[in-house]
Amino acid sequence: MHELAHENIWYDRSRCEDAELEYQHYLVHQHQQPHCGASKGDVQACPSAKCSSSNTGCVGSSDSPLTTRLAHLESENKQLRLMTSDLESVIKRLESRVSTLEKSASGHTGAAVCPDKSKVTSPAVQQNGVVSAKDADEDDFELFGDDNEEDDAEAERLKQERVKAYEDKKAKKPVLIAKSNIILDVKPLDDETDMVELEKCVRSIEMDGLLWGSSKLVPLAYTIKKLQISCVVEDDKVSVDDLEEKITAFEDYVQSIDIAAFNKI
Repeated sequence: MHELAHENIWYDRSRCEDAELEYQHYLVHQHQQPHCGASKGDVQACPSAKCSSSNTGCVGSSDSPLTTRLAHLESENKQLRLMTSDLESVIKRLESRVSTLEKSASGHTGAAVCPDKSKVTSPAVQQNGVVSAKDADEDDFELFGDDNEEDDAEAERLKQERVKAYEDKKAKKPVLIAKSNIILDVKPLDDETDMVELEKCVRSIEMDGLLWGSSKLVPLAYTIKKLQISCVVEDDKVSVDDLEEKITAFEDYVQSIDIAAFNKI
């Protein structure tokens, strides 16, 4: 009890408080009843019920629950002290290791931040041992600016060559001309019209993009025949209305004109 009273930390407070309470009960009963006078280890000779081994036992008994409990608490206390001592030593070793690592890390950082000025060949300005990113970018631009300009000039030249080659190829490619094949039915003025002269008059019409083809006489009514003549025209150059107007201009031979067929070529 005296050894436990000087301890600053109790790791099993509830058990110690129970032991203290039991000891106080024992003291109260000792004041209220006289000592039984039983010898050490003679539990049955004690006439008092308070001296029975079922509760607190006699004062001099070494097998009492209180003595056993106190011995157990002392053993646990010693074990806890040993564990605490081991933990303290482990913590100290960890703190020492962390301190060593922090010192080594700070040494590496300082070496990286403060480079050897004698090895710096760039004209960029250094500030607090660190090269300014803006100055470094300007130096790179100055160093490689000529190469970029040459690359741009070369790319522009290649582009111009490709455009010229494409235009030349396009110019050599034949242009598709839209043409039409037209079959005309030319009706004579009367049954006495000379069909040979009528055909000559029609073929005498010349226009840019007009090419006359074959012709034949086709019976129209009774003994009257009509001239059926084919021609090929370029759509952009020859208008069908203009061609009909020129043919009907021969009033002495032509009565009317019809388009028998019109096909795109």
